Amino acid sequence: MFSHLIQLLLPVADNQGRAFPDDVLESVKTTLVAKFGGVTAFGRAPAHGVWAGPNRTQHDDVVIVEVMAGALDETWWSDFRKGLESKLGQQEIVVRAFLMRTLE
Repeated sequence: MFSHLIQLLLPVADNQGRAFPDDVLESVKTTLVAKFGGVTAFGRAPAHGVWAGPNRTQHDDVVIVEVMAGALDETWWSDFRKGLESKLGQQEIVVRAFLMRTLE
């Protein structure tokens, strides 16, 4: 059976390095469980992101949150991403989707 694996790369801290409260991630998880019936969050050891900025190298620690869905509603995900960007004060939050096949 084919479905989609959707992943969100969520920062664990704001642009000044202050950790977001735990309820921020809990709110995301609650929303995704209500919409998709389940969620997985890899939060014990944040992933470390590095990228070249205009004047310096930037770093970000992220938690990866993922759900599986039969259909990919790109409009819903775009709206959800934009809401998170606004709430977390981020220029861009990565939401990516992969076509996947569940093994029987």
